[in-house]
Amino acid sequence: MLHLRQRIASHIISSSATSAVSSSATSGISSLRRLLCAGAAPVSPNPSGFAVEEYLVDTCGLTRSQAIKAASKLSHLKSPAKPNAVLAFLSGLGLSRANVAAVVAKDPLFLCAGVERTLVPVVDGLTGLGLSHSEISGLVSLAHRRFRCRAIVPKLRYYLPLFGSFENLRRLLKDQSHLLSSDLDKVLKPNIVSLQECGLGGCDIAKLCISAPRILATNPERIRAMAACAERLGVRRGSGMFREALQAVSFLGEEKIAAKVDYLKKTFKWSDTEVAIALSKAPMLLKRSKDLLRRRSEFLLSELGLEPVYIAHRPVIIYYSLEGRLMPQYYVVKFLQENRLVDRNLSYYTVVKRAEKDFVEKYICPHKEAAPHLAEDYATACKGEVPTNFRFT
Repeated sequence: MLHLRQRIASHIISSSATSAVSSSATSGISSLRRLLCAGAAPVSPNPSGFAVEEYLVDTCGLTRSQAIKAASKLSHLKSPAKPNAVLAFLSGLGLSRANVAAVVAKDPLFLCAGVERTLVPVVDGLTGLGLSHSEISGLVSLAHRRFRCRAIVPKLRYYLPLFGSFENLRRLLKDQSHLLSSDLDKVLKPNIVSLQECGLGGCDIAKLCISAPRILATNPERIRAMAACAERLGVRRGSGMFREALQAVSFLGEEKIAAKVDYLKKTFKWSDTEVAIALSKAPMLLKRSKDLLRRRSEFLLSELGLEPVYIAHRPVIIYYSLEGRLMPQYYVVKFLQENRLVDRNLSYYTVVKRAEKDFVEKYICPHKEAAPHLAEDYATACKGEVPTNFRFT
């Protein structure tokens, strides 16, 4: 922190050439405060008050529209002394002018935070957790107003070992910064304990939070209800599929789930037993749109002639892209079968479950001589067109 304070002092000295600073100004907290005050130069010659809007544009880098919106929250400021101290602090952390402008635009009251009272202790606490200054400056850009609250330190002390690394946490906070404002003891910890009891580890919980953003901040009782609902889909707690099942039922009421189950039965011609098998293997079918399910059904049942029970035992096939995977690969296999280049009894699922690279190596590359245009025709089919070679009568 001594290095940070020195950078703050250096920033103010360099930006205030006309200020008179004593030779002892860099020693101690009281000297730092004198420096911060000495660095506060009037932004406007208007003696009646502090021109906040102009300060936000000229000094903080906000656009005029951003400044107009932000100024309404800073009308109580009478001088730039405190904002200058905060800007010097952020500069000392290594934030760029653009990042500072983004923070201030998002949280204008950040300019009113107490540097020595709040911001320095927060940085001290985060440094004590092992975070570097670059990681802390990145956290400022993610957390905004939550960074100017000392409670951020105990929350990160809890999150870091849970999610394994700051990078994992940073990716999560990028879209879920509300995790820094939810109550740690009453909400977050009970929910995480409930998820851990379901067999989820830190990485699983982080992935679940990304896909179901509100789940950690919800009522702990709802987490338990979601877990019970996921079990009713036939997915066992502790299994690798349970996270996906929780994601599938998250924030879906019983009526919506029942309606989607009925739609799946009708669309894929499944019995109660078959739809239960399908959902236990692919619970995210509950989140797929009716239009997507209808189009997959029409292709798999009508055009390919697959049996409903076959699809129920291999429901992941419904997840695959129709235009980018299912149809083009079907055309390739049918072409090869028509020309006796592969076994006519080849299982369609055996083909499409392969990754793109494996599919090309297995079913296209070996037939370059017998079918020289196959790779080109396949690429065309992946764009949504059906080449003449793939039109069968």
